[in-house]
Amino acid sequence: MIEFQINANDHLSQDALAFYHVRYTGMGKPANPDYLNHLKNTYNSFADRKLRVAVQELTSVLQEDLPKIHARIEFTELHVCVVPRAKAEKAYHKKQQLFRSTVRSVVRRIPGLIDGTNYLRRHTNTKTTHLRQPIPNYNNDGPEPYPGILEDTCDISPEVRDNHILLIDDIYTPGVNIDEDAIGTLMRSGVSTVTFYAVGKVERGAW
Repeated sequence: MIEFQINANDHLSQDALAFYHVRYTGMGKPANPDYLNHLKNTYNSFADRKLRVAVQELTSVLQEDLPKIHARIEFTELHVCVVPRAKAEKAYHKKQQLFRSTVRSVVRRIPGLIDGTNYLRRHTNTKTTHLRQPIPNYNNDGPEPYPGILEDTCDISPEVRDNHILLIDDIYTPGVNIDEDAIGTLMRSGVSTVTFYAVGKVERGAW
């Protein structure tokens, strides 16, 4: 696991402490965490076996990294939130929300971590940013990232207020600003602190 800093910009008023597990170098490349793409399950078409393997791989990574983050941050409790997928909740089958459900399962077994995986819920579609080109039978509607997009398109639980938040995403892509906006929105929502963690961090040109 690597520690880094997410720098302040138009979406984020102050720098944020962040961590990632592995570099995301591109689907199919050696040592790339392809299982993160499998968990997206864009068409809800992947075989159950492939999804089970992906869940197992993610579980192993989270079980390794999350206790380390908790120890590094040194707060008694961390409320763990997940960055919502781009489309409204109703657009997804449960097999397309396995990243969030796996985070929930792991968090509930680690002392000091509080399950906040339902604190952020998307109600309005946004652009799926990793799909740069149109793909068949997929309506990639909704706006591109802009400052405040999470606040405009998600329900935010009042449970975030006055708590230390660990915000988790599957892949962090510098320059896209989805995660910066989510961190900034939480800061404006009255949290005590926000720490960010992504399983994969994109290398330039990986998509």
